[in-house]
Amino acid sequence: MVKVLIPSGALGLGYDRNALALGIAEKPDIIAIDGGSTDSGPHYLGTGSSKYSRGSVKAEWREIMAARAQAGVPLLIGTAGTCGADDAVDWFVDITREIAAETGETLKLAVLKSGQPAERIKAALAAGKVTPLVAAPEISDETLDSCTNIVALAGAEHIQSALETGADIIIAGRTTDTAIISALPIARGCNPGGAWHGAKIGECGALSTTSPNSGTILIDFDEEGFTMTPMGPEARATPHTVSAHMLYENSDPYVLYEPGGHLDVTGATYTALDDRRVRVTGSKWVPSERYTVKLEGARKAGYQYASLALVRDARYVANVREWCDDILVKATAKAQERAGDGFEIEMRLIGVDATLGALDTGAQVGSEVGVLGIVTADTEAMAREVAKILNPYLLHHPLTEQEEMPTFAFPFSPPEMNRGVVYEFCLNHVLELADPWDAFTLETVEIGA
Repeated sequence: MVKVLIPSGALGLGYDRNALALGIAEKPDIIAIDGGSTDSGPHYLGTGSSKYSRGSVKAEWREIMAARAQAGVPLLIGTAGTCGADDAVDWFVDITREIAAETGETLKLAVLKSGQPAERIKAALAAGKVTPLVAAPEISDETLDSCTNIVALAGAEHIQSALETGADIIIAGRTTDTAIISALPIARGCNPGGAWHGAKIGECGALSTTSPNSGTILIDFDEEGFTMTPMGPEARATPHTVSAHMLYENSDPYVLYEPGGHLDVTGATYTALDDRRVRVTGSKWVPSERYTVKLEGARKAGYQYASLALVRDARYVANVREWCDDILVKATAKAQERAGDGFEIEMRLIGVDATLGALDTGAQVGSEVGVLGIVTADTEAMAREVAKILNPYLLHHPLTEQEEMPTFAFPFSPPEMNRGVVYEFCLNHVLELADPWDAFTLETVEIGA
């Protein structure tokens, strides 16, 4: 049996300290936590930076490092620094160094990096080793050269090698969320289907319980499957909460693709052992003929300014889409005449369909609409110029020419907010590897007193 303690769904989200203490008392074999994801968009991969504050990350990591010392087991974080880019991994290593120096600990770190040079991926593309996933954009050498960061998602094999170094702490770049949890159970002979399935259920901590904010859970892996136990006193796992998590960030509730194969939970059985714990058996791991890892890449999409206007006049609220469409036509024409080309204006209607756009077939308009004008351009100067051209339209544009000039509300002055460089994802592909280590590096380092 292998016990994996997961303090939280992601470092920086917070967790119940009492729940973590209860988890340590269960004597886990390893503590594993995720460091990030692509949930908050391409900016973090584009810049190689963290979405979470340094202070929050350091405070929580210090507590979890102390828990590791108490438990005397390895501590592992995957996708360090939100995006898992090499710069983000270095940032996280620096935080770990600081803590070790402050606490007087001497520690062995294993550092796994997932960053990909464009030349490597260009060679693989030319050799037919890069395959698009569903809805992937077409890519070329120019696409890859334009990326500020490319990462590959490491699998269980990479984490297992890091564990074999005997490191106290493993800091990994971009990994699959499940690899950091499944690696040790698989290495120790637990059921591989159960290992991958339990890792999927545990990737977000207590999200698969009735008390998601409690954070901490314990998963016991064995030769037949796994048992999930929430550590929060009020948290409960049920067959429903556990099985439903297969739908989280996954298009198929029965199949999950990972490096080296896929998980099939078609025959899985979920059994409530009591009012808090769930036992799962019957999951299968199906090895693949090729070893592939997912690629993620981000590149600069331009410079952006955003403006917000608030519309409350009932007639304008009722006709807000027509009002915005007219502004788009006229502001675009004026900007092209006075500033040139190389920009795009977008209007999002907050309180109508800003979240889903055209997909929101049941949108309803209330008493107030926020109109978010977004200008994206090739240069910062162009974005600022077009945003200023848009300004008077958002403040005074009438529905018809023959009526009094209206005035709407700007919540800020100036209303134009500079968002600087913005990024976009440009890879949704897999890379075929002859050897799992062909795209990753691993090194160990001693830190502390």
